[in-house]
Amino acid sequence: MRAETSSAARKGAFTAVAVALFCIQVDFFALNLAIPGIADEFGVSPSAAQWTLSAYMLALGCFFIVGGRLGDVFGRRGILLVGIALFAAGSVGCALAPRLAVLVAARIVQGIGAGFVFPVSVAVISNAFPQESRAHALGAAFGVANIGTALGPFVGGGFTEGPGWRWIFWLLALLSSLGLLIAVVYVPDSRDTSAPRQLDLFGCGTIVCALAALTLAVERGSAWGWDSARTLTLIGVAVLTGGLFLLRERLTRHPLIDLRLFRNIPYVLVTGMGTVANMGYAVTVFLATLYLQGVRGLSPLMAGLVFLAPALVVALTGPLGARLAPRMRPTAVMALAGAIAGTGMIALSNVTAWWLYVPVFAWCGLGLGLGWTFSSVATQQVVPPARAGEASGVLLTFLVTLGAVALAAAAATITAMTPEHPPEDAYDAILRVGGAVILLASVVVMAVRHRLVVHGKVPALSMHAPWPPADAGDSTREARP
Repeated sequence: MRAETSSAARKGAFTAVAVALFCIQVDFFALNLAIPGIADEFGVSPSAAQWTLSAYMLALGCFFIVGGRLGDVFGRRGILLVGIALFAAGSVGCALAPRLAVLVAARIVQGIGAGFVFPVSVAVISNAFPQESRAHALGAAFGVANIGTALGPFVGGGFTEGPGWRWIFWLLALLSSLGLLIAVVYVPDSRDTSAPRQLDLFGCGTIVCALAALTLAVERGSAWGWDSARTLTLIGVAVLTGGLFLLRERLTRHPLIDLRLFRNIPYVLVTGMGTVANMGYAVTVFLATLYLQGVRGLSPLMAGLVFLAPALVVALTGPLGARLAPRMRPTAVMALAGAIAGTGMIALSNVTAWWLYVPVFAWCGLGLGLGWTFSSVATQQVVPPARAGEASGVLLTFLVTLGAVALAAAAATITAMTPEHPPEDAYDAILRVGGAVILLASVVVMAVRHRLVVHGKVPALSMHAPWPPADAGDSTREARP
């Protein structure tokens, strides 16, 4: 259900969501460059300090689906407030942490808060704004969030070399508290009125266990060994609890995820393309960080400066997606993003000159940023607003979990290749393979879409084409695939 909202309430909801998403994006991309400083201060190894990232990703990936459905069932406003409050409290805990264990625990609190904020934010915007302005609002919100992506490396490098990494979290605590105050005043409530106020607790438990085990196995597999007992046990737990979750969702009256969502082929195409783009984004940023600091020998601050050009382009992909939304079908925008991203990654693997490296890196940012950003907008165009939180939670779970898998695969490939080849050869090989995979995914999306058009299941690419076609019934209508 979408409540009627005034112009002031819509503007306030947009501001609160944009500030919250901005903080989450700054947080993730700033801390990557702060890991060496954290390791030095606490007197631990960089691999131990890496738990500050792993723990955050673990909590984040586990609570997307739960957070999205909690918002749909119990009200998005309340879950958004809880999420922002947890993120702010976790930020304060990180800033004050006296030792690494406390920092990791505070990062888990931050991750749970962010896991609530992200899917509910998308649903809040979708339900606060009418359909004619919804895509623009979502695109603008992600545009603001992507400014955080642009500033994250610069903030992380600057604070780490200047007053210290703790100031990253003080900044986030201040901004997220501001977002919380705005949300308290302005964000309207909405929820799925068709769903009873009951939550599938068994489903929540099994999906959290499955995602936690899988994420932990992927994050630590290279350090423990992929054939070690710990890694194999975690993978086994993930398979077992994941199977129990799917069985539960098929049998329960009020599932956490309505599995019929995956019969919505446009949603599957958008989710798949967005996931592949985010995998490419995570790997490209990871490889660029290694290349700039390990091969080029740049300081964290200088590496952050190099990241500004592609990150600023990523920041523009939110508004760009909003402009494309009224003119192109969501699946077509996703395929276009994949084509740009794939060509950019392959080109990046073949250039070394600064005058060419930076603009090609920016071209990668355009395609990859549009791919993962617009996927959140696109899913809202192909599902009913009442299920917005659920659809967003499922999408974000795929984005984060498979992004972690891609990072682990890239790290394992580098480890396998570096004894016999220079590191930059491994980086280039991974970029070429990743670019080819994304290009192939774009072709598959458009091929499947063409097949659906031929059979009258979805409208043609032209926004002016009549729909539904004469041979299609109402049951084939999709929102805007």
